[in-house]
This record gives sequence, structure tokens and C-alpha cells, in this order.
Amino acid sequence: MLNAAASPSAVDTVATPTLWAVTIAAVVGFLVIDFLLTRRPHDVGMREALGWSAFYLALPLLFGIYVVTAFGGDRGLEYYAGYLVEKSLSVDNLFVFILLLGAFAVPRELRQRVLLYGIVGALVMRAVFIALGAAALAAFDWVFLVFGLVLVVTAAKILRDAVRGTDHEVDVSRLRSVRVLRRLVPVTEDYEGTRLLTRIDGRRAITPLAVVVVAVLATDLVFAVDSVPAVYGITGDPYLVFVTNAFALLGLRALYFVLEGALGKLVHLGYGLAAILAFIGVKLGLHWAHLQWPAVPEIATLPSLLVVVGILAVTTVTSLVASRRSERAQSGEEASASASR
Repeated sequence: MLNAAASPSAVDTVATPTLWAVTIAAVVGFLVIDFLLTRRPHDVGMREALGWSAFYLALPLLFGIYVVTAFGGDRGLEYYAGYLVEKSLSVDNLFVFILLLGAFAVPRELRQRVLLYGIVGALVMRAVFIALGAAALAAFDWVFLVFGLVLVVTAAKILRDAVRGTDHEVDVSRLRSVRVLRRLVPVTEDYEGTRLLTRIDGRRAITPLAVVVVAVLATDLVFAVDSVPAVYGITGDPYLVFVTNAFALLGLRALYFVLEGALGKLVHLGYGLAAILAFIGVKLGLHWAHLQWPAVPEIATLPSLLVVVGILAVTTVTSLVASRRSERAQSGEEASASASR
């Protein structure tokens, strides 16, 4: 992991300019296709959502085979571990999207368009952070320590919110971006299809859809601050960091409609994400210490992958067990209430 870090003067990457160009063109192409598919708003059915989710799951898995074949098993492990971390963080991102779309009462047929705006915004923001992170890591060793501290602090916050049961709460009225936007520009009462701009009595105004998009983009920025350092804790290759982020985000539109109901059952997701971020934060701290004092051990990529998989597996199982117990308890209470009548 991060073999180039020992030589801060250069960034070690498998990508050539041609590979970068082809990858970016492919990502833009997928986004264009998604926008064309959503140009006529419609409620996404489960069959459609499952089809696209399967496609966007197969795509990164197949690309990983290309990475292993072209660049070796170590790079392949970094890619798969980075993708798994990013996908788990994107599910948390999706949780917030669900709450925002519900809080703003976005019509179901417009939700996939809002998600697309959010995905584009997230990709742009993360691309900027990835470039800045690569430059900083190439120039200064201590950036590894800073990234590690950011992840540990974030993990502590997620754990605190999970313990309090507030890890997935959204108060629209307290979102600063929404408050500022409403003060600056008139907002119409009703949604007008996919339109973001309109007019009220001859004055330029925005639709509620635009307000939702701004709220989603604001959350994108927060998630980018955590996401990019997390995957840099797995690989120091900015190309692999970018593609893992891109693949994790591209499938979110379809995944939303697949997991909309099921996400509520992942009651321990916050604990799992806190553990993953804390682990990667410690990993980055050890890597920085190893650069200063070679005797300090590092955590290799394969053990990191196994730890992330293990945490996600335990989190999923305990979440499902807890949800099932809660449902049984609720059913028992309802049965008792009915019998008492």
C-alpha cells in the first residue's frame, strides 16, 4: 500500500494519460446515458432498478480483473479493497439521500434525476479532492498523519451519533445551504418536472427541485472529505482512488430504488463505518510512522481487505438479527394490544 509514499517527490500510478482519458470519457458517457434515460421522469420499478444495479456491480468487478491482469495482484487487491470501502461509504451517503428526498417530499418520478445531480456533484468534488490529495501526499509525508486523524475524528463522530441513535437524522430547516439559498432566491411552491429555474411574476426563481439539489450537493462535500482520505488509506495511486470512487457512485441511482426499504434494516451500519474509518485512520498513522522510523510495522493490503470485509459482514448480520428481533417485539406488542381490546 502506498509504495510511492517513501519517495514523496513522485506519485506512483498505473495510469497513462491515455488510460486517464479513456476512463474519464467512459464515466462521462455513463452519466450522459443516465441523464438520457431520466429525461422523461418516471417511477423506477424494481425490475429496472435490479437490472441497472447488476450492471453497475458487474462493471467494477470486471474492471478489477483487468487491473489484476494488467498491473498485478497487489494493485488488484488495492483496487478491490478501495472499492469495497468506497461502496460501504456510498451506502451511508445513500441513507442521507433517502432522508433528504423524503424531507423535501420529492415526487418519486423525479428522485432519480436528483440522485444523478448528486452523483455528478460527488464525482466532481471527489476528483478535486483526489488531485489535491495526490499533490499533498507526493510533497509531504505528514499528510498521511493528517488524513489518519481526519478519519479517526470522523469515526468518533459517527460512533457517537450511532450510540445516540441520531446517525441518520436530517433536519432540513437547519441546513445552512438551504437557508442561504431561500434568502437569496424566491422558491416556487410546487415542483415543475425536472426544471430547476422558472419565473414568479416575471422574476427569476428556482423550483423546490433546485433546493433539493443544493442540499444534496452540500452533503456530497461533507462525504468527500471523509471518502477520499479513506481510500488513500488503501492505495496511494490517484487513478485507483478515482475509479473506485467513480464505480461506487455510478450505481447509486439504481441502488437507491433497490435498497430504499431495506436500508432501514441496517441499524448497525454506523458502528461498522466507524470501525472501518478508525481502522484505516490507524493504518495511515502507522504508515506515516513507518516512513519516519522503518522499525514501525505497517498493515498490508490483504489484511486490510479482510478486516473491511469482516466488519461489513458482522455489521450486516447483527443488523438483520436486531431488526428481526425488533419486528417480532413490535408484532407481539400489537398482538397483545389487540387481545386486550
